[in-house]
Amino acid sequence: MTLFTEQEAKTLLQKVIKLSKADECTAQLTGAIEGNIRFARNSVSTSGIIDNTELVVQVAFGKRVGTATINEFDDASLMRVVRRAEELAKLAPENPEFVPAIAKQSYKATDTYVETTAAITPELRAQVASDCITPCKASKLVAAGYMSDNRSYSAIANSNGNFGYQRYTGFNFTCTVRTEDGRGSGWVGRNLADVSKFEAKSEIQVAMDKASRSAEAKALEPGKYTVILEPAAASGLISFMMNSFDARQADEGRSFLTKKGGGNKVGEKVFDERVTMYADPADATCAVVPWDEDGLPREKMPIVTKGVVDYLQYSRFWAKKQGKKAVGQPGNLIIAGGDKSTMDLIKSTKKGVLVTRTWYIRMVDPQTVLLTGLTRDGTFYIENGEIKYPIKNFRFNESPVIMLNNVEEFGKPVRVADDESPFVMMVPPMKLREFTFSSLSDAV
Repeated sequence: MTLFTEQEAKTLLQKVIKLSKADECTAQLTGAIEGNIRFARNSVSTSGIIDNTELVVQVAFGKRVGTATINEFDDASLMRVVRRAEELAKLAPENPEFVPAIAKQSYKATDTYVETTAAITPELRAQVASDCITPCKASKLVAAGYMSDNRSYSAIANSNGNFGYQRYTGFNFTCTVRTEDGRGSGWVGRNLADVSKFEAKSEIQVAMDKASRSAEAKALEPGKYTVILEPAAASGLISFMMNSFDARQADEGRSFLTKKGGGNKVGEKVFDERVTMYADPADATCAVVPWDEDGLPREKMPIVTKGVVDYLQYSRFWAKKQGKKAVGQPGNLIIAGGDKSTMDLIKSTKKGVLVTRTWYIRMVDPQTVLLTGLTRDGTFYIENGEIKYPIKNFRFNESPVIMLNNVEEFGKPVRVADDESPFVMMVPPMKLREFTFSSLSDAV
């Protein structure tokens, strides 16, 4: 199945909307060609290409809403999906928080489609796997990794005359390397817009080095330490915190951004003054589709500036109730940093812990964003600006809110993608004081 052009998508969506007899109709057409390769135990295990196109139709009769989905596009199928959505709407109870379909919008296209990434071939995927497996075999290490890429599009339209179309590409790579006896583990991951900037032969050396160096891990007493979180380690905690940047949660007293006595903390200093975060759909390093799930245009906006909260997300329902303007929910998150690398931060550290990754993160207390989780794939003790020796992994109990009030220094942001987050993120390595490690973990 080929990807729809803008005109083909517009023609199909307009046809769907004309078929509807409901008070309003919204339709979304998405398509993607996704490639992947997976390897484990130094051998390729699976590879393939997934090709799919999907149409979602949502209609409303008054405040009764119905939604139906289909991936066939002949006239009879289009009629069937519209009628099914209408049948479901008539059966549904009224939604007390219903808001009508958005009016016609204006979208500014963003640079989300990269030709080199769109042109990835099975041969390139195989070469990446080979470039990881071959040096690991030679060094008696064991590699397991996954590479995925896609070229996609999204098109939206509604009965108020709104329409948008955007193409985009994506590339993600992760690899875990372990020693043959399983006592050492290292990891590397790259999320990029442009695959031409990726070099598997050099990237795999990072994971190999950490695997080899982490094999003789020593136990370090749990407690509060200065830590250096690599971007992949920091992103997992930050993404949990961003879920609380919701105006309704704060206004209803369910968030760390709830203001004592009522309301929220927009305009108040909540973090260290070195913390600045913003969203920009057109950012050159992490551009995203220029509208959100409701079809509202995304804009460049400050989220936190020098520790002061500038923004909370208002759903269209909550914005109307609170007398606020609803804007497009951000699709990326950019955390400002400096120019230093992770190694530069290590050199300025007298005593501390380097954390490659955090995982199995779970919420303990939503109102303080207290999280628990584990370190993995390379945790090291730092002394006098050098990595002295590997240490056993820790369980941590820490809030990113407290964490971002204990900032020592930020390094240079890099692009990361976190499984728990809807954002594409630019995250710096972070040097933080008094990070709480609560117990040891036997996991590697």
